Amino acid sequence: MLTENASERFADIDSWSTYGAVSAMFEAQLSAVAAVGTELAMIARAAEAASQRLMEGGRLIYAGAGTSGRIAVQDAVELGPTFGWPAARVAYAVAGGREALFRSVEFAEDDASSAATDLAEIGIAKNDVLVGLAASGHTSYTVSAIEKANAAGALTIGIANNQPSPLLDKAQIGIYVKTGSEVIAGSTRMKAGASQKVILTLFSTATMIRCGRVYRGLMVDMLISNKKLRGRAVEIIKQLAGVDSGAAETALDAAKGNIKLGVLRALGMELGEAERLLSRRNGILRDAVGDLNNDSASADGVK
Repeated sequence: MLTENASERFADIDSWSTYGAVSAMFEAQLSAVAAVGTELAMIARAAEAASQRLMEGGRLIYAGAGTSGRIAVQDAVELGPTFGWPAARVAYAVAGGREALFRSVEFAEDDASSAATDLAEIGIAKNDVLVGLAASGHTSYTVSAIEKANAAGALTIGIANNQPSPLLDKAQIGIYVKTGSEVIAGSTRMKAGASQKVILTLFSTATMIRCGRVYRGLMVDMLISNKKLRGRAVEIIKQLAGVDSGAAETALDAAKGNIKLGVLRALGMELGEAERLLSRRNGILRDAVGDLNNDSASADGVK
């Protein structure tokens, strides 16, 4: 496996100056991010397929072990505050359980049977999406999670840094990023980990966009959990509805903190009418605003 190979270039890194070592590691991180570019089409395909399942009520489930599992959880926990994605629609299958998020749990990644148990407890179903990450592509726990999800009819997406690998072979959509040997042999939290972080950021953000959680580059499903975010929500309504701060605050309060409803309220809709319109449009604000504008144009034409 390329990620396990020792690089002759870095064989004497322990004798280099600290600046020289940091510079080399920085260059390696850049190369790992650049390597993701070869898989942009596959990442887009994964996001489109995932959003279709999620719009049908499915959940996003992340599976991994060790560094890959922790990177997956880091991406997933941001979906709530950033995009208002419900906590009940995100699940985790991490080798070794919650304890493994804080320290290494020896041999957990080799326990294939525990992956099946974890996914059975989650109750994975056909509308769900499982994203499995493993730098090696051979991690027994993650491969088993992909197999269990396939058997349940879920969409499976595999992310690995070695090819060929069972993970990519068994996943319905495989994303392979060739990051090569690490600066420190086998330390896949470095280049491989950096590439996985970038892939997940692109994938999850694109998926949320396709699920209507972004409008005109703004987080219209953001959860308002502090004063700063309330101010941001007011600014979003101001910008999208073309109103002043007072009107935006009034609309946000009327909508009980729901930014999408606040925008439609600021545009002149009654709250109940706005709720029905958003429901008809599957929560996609762009479509709802389009309908509102078309109705206004039609009314003007009649006049």
